[in-house]
Amino acid sequence: MTVDFPIAVLLACLLAACGVGFETGPLAERTYDSGLVGDPAPNFTVKPLAGPRTPLSLIALRGRVVIVDFWGTYCGPCKRSFPKLEDLNAKYSARGLHIVGISEDEPDDKDKIAAFASTYGARFTIAWDEDKSIARRYKPETMPSTFLVDRRGVVRYAHVGYRDGDDTAIEKEVMDLLAE
Repeated sequence: MTVDFPIAVLLACLLAACGVGFETGPLAERTYDSGLVGDPAPNFTVKPLAGPRTPLSLIALRGRVVIVDFWGTYCGPCKRSFPKLEDLNAKYSARGLHIVGISEDEPDDKDKIAAFASTYGARFTIAWDEDKSIARRYKPETMPSTFLVDRRGVVRYAHVGYRDGDDTAIEKEVMDLLAE
């Protein structure tokens, strides 16, 4: 039996409860090696759903620290992580941080994406992975999954799910990457 990718993502999300978890422990227990850490980040081009609609590619952001965040409107932990990502955006965008939130919603839910971002205060780039081609390259384990890319375009950190305290760890990683 074969399962197409969107159904597989939904099934994985349900099984993992969309990254819901309240585990505590060292940062090493909350990050994961997606197979990309230490490698060049796969390039992608997205058309933002809000603000300037000019297509944006990851390679065009070279020289900046980039957070690539996979999320969905159906994801409870995404509702908690979005305000934290916006806090990072507000604090560090002038220093070279750029955040790209990539929705993995199905076509029937596309109209919910911009409203979700607005409701949860996101002013960073919001895009939709319409054909799931970006997710196939990054292989997010659940929603949200967050990848931090350094100024040279290398994936340096990856986080799966969102738990209280993850924002502190991610902010430290952002500050370290901005200092390089």
